[in-house]
Amino acid sequence: MRPYIYARRNLIHIIDVRETIRGLLRARKYLQRVAAQGSLVLMVGTKRQACDVIEQQGLRCGMPYVSDRWLGGTLTNFRTIRSRLTRLEELESLRNSDQLSTYSKKMQSALNREYRKMYRNLNGIRTMNRLPECLLIVDPRKEKNAIGEARKLGITTVALIDTDCDPDIVDLAIPGNDDSIRSIELIVTLLADAIMAGKAAAGALKQEQAEGVVVNA
Repeated sequence: MRPYIYARRNLIHIIDVRETIRGLLRARKYLQRVAAQGSLVLMVGTKRQACDVIEQQGLRCGMPYVSDRWLGGTLTNFRTIRSRLTRLEELESLRNSDQLSTYSKKMQSALNREYRKMYRNLNGIRTMNRLPECLLIVDPRKEKNAIGEARKLGITTVALIDTDCDPDIVDLAIPGNDDSIRSIELIVTLLADAIMAGKAAAGALKQEQAEGVVVNA
């Protein structure tokens, strides 16, 4: 982290804000390009300060997210994870129908408990029908399992990293405070804006192409 540190005062390292801006601009440009290509960005942040922001911004920009707990094999064993999503949909259908009332109280309680657990862990990635092009991570130390799976599969990682992190384990580092809710919210919101801009550009291009086909016809 030495290249990203401006000074050290009272045993506290101060991050160079110029490096933060450079990292943020690089990440925004990359994520906008990924979204414009129609690829997925998986947003990951399970620490207490990040989970709400990750969920809100994931929903806002229409990308999958993990905000509660990273399940081992989310990427490397994606087929099994997809099968669990099928089970989640089965439980939702059961809960929304009158069939649940035909089970015993004990079985209803067990099914509801299973549903709550699966919903908490899988709801954010239920729209992820293929592996993502990129992972957007808050605090790679906390999300080391996600980093490990991404590196194994050659998936690009963009991360907000603090002075206690190793920038070499991610592809695009954004030096910054990953313990402050305001810092996380600012960075993730700006990156989500870039994703939305990329998706809008892709939509505009498709519309132009469709209009061109109609004119030529």
